[in-house]
Amino acid sequence: MSKTPAQIALMAESGRLLASVFGYLDRLNLLGMSTLQVNDLVDNYIVNELKARPASKGQYGFAYAMNTSRNEVVCHGVPSTDDILRDGDLVNFDITLEKNGYIADSSKTYLIGEVSDQARQLARVTYEAMCKGIEAVKPGARLGDIGHAIERHARAHGYTVVRDYCGHGIGQEMHEPPEVLHWGKPGTGLTLREGMTFTIEPMLNQGKAD
Repeated sequence: MSKTPAQIALMAESGRLLASVFGYLDRLNLLGMSTLQVNDLVDNYIVNELKARPASKGQYGFAYAMNTSRNEVVCHGVPSTDDILRDGDLVNFDITLEKNGYIADSSKTYLIGEVSDQARQLARVTYEAMCKGIEAVKPGARLGDIGHAIERHARAHGYTVVRDYCGHGIGQEMHEPPEVLHWGKPGTGLTLREGMTFTIEPMLNQGKAD
């Protein structure tokens, strides 16, 4: 599960390239586009501009460069010509990228046009909860510390943590040990060591966790 400094440097380069994909998306006017159109633009950008590989494409038989999850779709939404981004939508783009044998995995939620205060707050609190989880990461901490920090922040704002999905280790494979739950008890679970690499990607609901 732990990586060497050289491996982490390669992962950081993949992460830098993936950040540029979101920078590219930030410059687009997404209103009125289909999620398949967005996927095709991202696929082309990764392959032709970054000279990298969309790591999701072909993984588990998936045919696209990204997952596109709009409104009530929690995650793993599939790009489609029928899925049009409309005013007031909340959409999450989950993108992976491989360069030099190492994978980066990240997602970002976009607010399309004029969104409700309720939707805007959900996006904000989810981002804050992720940051709380990241702040809990340090050598000697436990995985349960991460999940506890996330869930405590979510509950403080009246939200629940989706329990069907979790973060995961990452490196040369997209999904490596350990599983990183977004809820938990402090002081429990795997002890974190320097060099571990994993994702923290909480999803929150306005209603029940399921």
